Amino acid sequence: MKSVKVKPAHGKLGVMCVGLGGVASTFIVGTLMARKGLAVPVGAFSQLGKMRVGRGAEKQYKAVGEIIPLADLNDVVFGAWDVFTDNAYESALYCKVLKPEDIEPVRDELERIKPMKACFDKDFAQNLLNPEYGRTPDPVWAMPADTRWNYAQNLRKDIQDFRKNNGCDRVIVFWIASTESYVPRNEQVHGSLAQFEQALKNDDRVHIAPSMVYAYAALQEGCPFIMGAPNVCVDIPAMFELSKQKNVPIIGKDFKSGQTMMKSALAPTFRTRLLGVNGWFSTNILGNRDGAVIDYPTNFETKRVSKSSSLEWILDQDVYPQLYSDVYHKVKINFYPPRNDNKESWDNIDIFGWMGYPMQIKVNFLCRDSILAAPICLDLMLFADVALRAGLAGVQEWLSFYVKKPMTYDDGIPCHDLFMEFAMLKNKIRELGGYEPDQELD
Repeated sequence: MKSVKVKPAHGKLGVMCVGLGGVASTFIVGTLMARKGLAVPVGAFSQLGKMRVGRGAEKQYKAVGEIIPLADLNDVVFGAWDVFTDNAYESALYCKVLKPEDIEPVRDELERIKPMKACFDKDFAQNLLNPEYGRTPDPVWAMPADTRWNYAQNLRKDIQDFRKNNGCDRVIVFWIASTESYVPRNEQVHGSLAQFEQALKNDDRVHIAPSMVYAYAALQEGCPFIMGAPNVCVDIPAMFELSKQKNVPIIGKDFKSGQTMMKSALAPTFRTRLLGVNGWFSTNILGNRDGAVIDYPTNFETKRVSKSSSLEWILDQDVYPQLYSDVYHKVKINFYPPRNDNKESWDNIDIFGWMGYPMQIKVNFLCRDSILAAPICLDLMLFADVALRAGLAGVQEWLSFYVKKPMTYDDGIPCHDLFMEFAMLKNKIRELGGYEPDQELD
């Protein structure tokens, strides 16, 4: 087996977050606290995970950081863009995910993280500025009205300045902002890099969402781009082409943090035990800024497509038509301000067993949205950096473990089974560490 050479993690790693709301501020606070030894990064496989390498007499169990060269958390520098002027400290307090006493020890560092003006188009996040859904930024901290092409050049300049001012050797760009309105793939715009760049210059405001502008700018600057929302963004041929041209990883999409994590764990259980499924009804209540944005119909559609896709792949309808050919799958999300970031999800699952006899399963998950997403951000940050140093360009399918709707190329079949995804992740870590990727996948 030819091993993949990973360059050492020398120098500073810049992490530029698009959005400085609940998830981003929680991720940043937790990372700063962890590197001071003041908090445990619970949920982060890169920090706490151990896994087997080698077999038989060669078998060992090692921490992930002993297998592959991860960036030191002390070398991480954070930056951000946002439509609100709040620095990271002010944002963390406002979002009320974390207690003030858990934010205060890193206050000085947080106050230095001040957002740059966002590339923003309200047509893609209508409720974000709607006073009925919370605080309206005054002023809106956004770049002056301009063409999509000029926005991209402004963002490239932001990345260049951040890299230079912070002495960063490498930079990662992270979309941790709101779910955008649904943008179906259009082959005349998204089908190639040349078509996409022409649409940027033509200021196409229908087919090119702000997230696409950020992704384009990041890839042009040699930065891995991580899509943490369900937006149609880097999962288009134009971005595939650019990421390969620049030899840069792309990762997405939509963090697999709560209800979908449970779905991707339960559905494989039913398939493995050959229990049938008649229906799966999922509903959520969520009161944070993302919940407000998703309350707008076109934004909800983007989220619905992401959350609805997993079951069909996991349950192997073509292989087991008598068990899964007619599953009724319904997904709803309801904005409910009193809950803030403390999301609650309910799942009603109608299954059937021996001789077709019906049974039901009820799952009530009272979770904390940003608390579950923060360790995903930490792992993706570090693994994206490893992929960059290993020269792994394009879609990183081995990181499907972390996302709701794993990206593949057009002829690929995405993996949604949480346990198979975990095996994929560990196999790639073994390979990058010079070991045999020895877990078999169907």
